[in-house]
Amino acid sequence: MKHPKQKIEQYHLHKAHPEKLQFEVYDLNAYRKNSGTKAAVPHSHSYYQIIWFFQAGGTHTVDFKCFEIKKNTVLFVNKDQVHAFDANLEVNGWLIHFNENFFMHSDVDIFLKYNLFNSPQNPCYPIDNKIATVGLSYVDLIREELAKRDQFGSEDVVRYLLKSFLITLERIHRKDTEKSIELTSQYEFQFYKFKDLLEENYAKNVSVQSYSEALNISSKTLATITKSFVNKSPKQLIAERIVLEAKRLLKFTTLQISEIAFRLGFDDASYFVKYFKRQVGSSPSVYRAKV
Repeated sequence: MKHPKQKIEQYHLHKAHPEKLQFEVYDLNAYRKNSGTKAAVPHSHSYYQIIWFFQAGGTHTVDFKCFEIKKNTVLFVNKDQVHAFDANLEVNGWLIHFNENFFMHSDVDIFLKYNLFNSPQNPCYPIDNKIATVGLSYVDLIREELAKRDQFGSEDVVRYLLKSFLITLERIHRKDTEKSIELTSQYEFQFYKFKDLLEENYAKNVSVQSYSEALNISSKTLATITKSFVNKSPKQLIAERIVLEAKRLLKFTTLQISEIAFRLGFDDASYFVKYFKRQVGSSPSVYRAKV
């Protein structure tokens, strides 16, 4: 008999010790062996995670997709994403963890956050030997600096090295997807701010008008911004985020439909069922049965 699963297990980085450096690097092989079966159970983190697999072999699951691991695959796991390792403990590489307050200090950080860690279609990709060599040098420098984290300016050095590493990876990411790197649009950071607000409030039944007021722009301007970036309305983006969380709870927990509806800000479970069916094409119970 299966035990009821009321939530998706979430792990934190130094939550009880905010004074600590909100950044860690782990040897992937040692970390994977220490985590045992726990890491193979779908779970999430309240922090960002970079997993660098040195060798090909096995798979890694992120939300609803299973990705084949190739040589020098770098995987970006966003905070709150549900992911799981496969059963193989013999993996080699690096595992990097950091909280948002360690990362978000400039426009470039915001850009990297929304292009590396918010790319559901392409959250991982292999890098060639030349880039791998550069990446390893950054990780080595970071680890050297972590050994003297009590010295003056150490946190800034680690932050700048991490940013340099991520910029190098984003250049590869953009090259592969044939997209240019731009930080010029007048609307760009308003769009990113809307995404941040949406992440904080998607389960609170917040209206488009409320989001636009929080951004000090009109609803029409917000619609223009989202249309120009992703060709979707704010209402569509809100619906997509609600449905994503609903799918996670349907797949990874045994919560009743009414409980999921309540968690996502719906007072009426029947309205939630209609809402989900309108967005997905099937009812929550049918979707759950399929996955």
